[in-house]
Amino acid sequence: MINRFILNEVSYFGPGARRELPEVINRLGKKKAMVVTDPGLIKFGVAKMVTDVLDNASIPYEVFSEVKPNPTVTNVKQGIEAYKSSGADFIIAIGGGSAIDTAKGIGIVVNNPEFSDIVSLEGCAPTRHKSVPIVALPTTAGTAAETTINYVIIDEEKQKKMVCVDPNDIPAVAIIDAELMYSLPKGLTAATGMDALTHAIEGYITKGAWSMSDMFEIEAIRMISRHLPVAVEEPGNPEARNGMAVAQYIAGMAFSNVGLGLVHGMAHPLGSLFDVPHGVANALLLPTVMEFNMPSCMNKYPDIARAMGVDTTGMSNEEASLAAVKAVKDLAVRVGIPQHLSELGIGEADIQRLSAQAIDDVCTPGNPREVSLADIEALYRKVL
Repeated sequence: MINRFILNEVSYFGPGARRELPEVINRLGKKKAMVVTDPGLIKFGVAKMVTDVLDNASIPYEVFSEVKPNPTVTNVKQGIEAYKSSGADFIIAIGGGSAIDTAKGIGIVVNNPEFSDIVSLEGCAPTRHKSVPIVALPTTAGTAAETTINYVIIDEEKQKKMVCVDPNDIPAVAIIDAELMYSLPKGLTAATGMDALTHAIEGYITKGAWSMSDMFEIEAIRMISRHLPVAVEEPGNPEARNGMAVAQYIAGMAFSNVGLGLVHGMAHPLGSLFDVPHGVANALLLPTVMEFNMPSCMNKYPDIARAMGVDTTGMSNEEASLAAVKAVKDLAVRVGIPQHLSELGIGEADIQRLSAQAIDDVCTPGNPREVSLADIEALYRKVL
């Protein structure tokens, strides 16, 4: 079997790393940026922490800030037109998964105009050219979009999330600056952190996992278990913020190359149909889907338990596996994640529509245990 591993050309880490931008831009040989971000990051001054660096270095840029929390086909098309009229020759993406995913869609279509309908990018799109160069600066510790070959866009017509997988979309440079995350609210810190944990756990047990991805994912689980509660409870703690920033990147390095599973397959419809934040959807589903997958994962769940600080001495594999599920659920409860879909306004009448999308989601085939439509319906009911 041949395994492939794709990473950014260059990445920078550490509080204040955004100050490397002028050197990065000079090395890329670029002249003018289009900054892709969202209105909230403009309003609260987070984007300004990056654009100030550009201003101080006299690097010209234009801002596209019309990114939606769950970006759509129309949203990406608007960004493409903004890029074409801006005179920019590269993109700086500032934000969480929504901003970076929008930037990826823009960058891919600009250099591969035959995919201008956007919907033809779903799945593994056969693009021939690399994206417009993207420098990605995440402002949340969750999606790891800055280091993945995936992006997610909502097809408004079908009301579904399209997962696009393309090695040509990976940002050329990732800058992981925890200072951009210090003002992240508790709820968003919790949701994005649990998103990162879901990436790490699903990446560890997915069918495509292998020794290199395992190495990254187990370390990401260990770091998230240690740093996430502190980041939520002490938002200004620099060690916890930086720990989460690095941990979510590590998780992304691996899952981007080996895939995910049923948690993401079931979470995507919750976002496209009911606008549930992606991290909340993942965190709510994760313990229940882990329990479903246990018969296929008892060789790996004990490792997860130990990475989360559980002493498994004297436990059988089954006991240690159950302890892993409990540790994940306990962490979700501790950081304030809703535990039932009904809390989010979702009812029995919605399960059939959710399940129909989940069974066809591009992430579902990576699940370690085979799953049927009836299984998915039962799992949604279990968390209702």
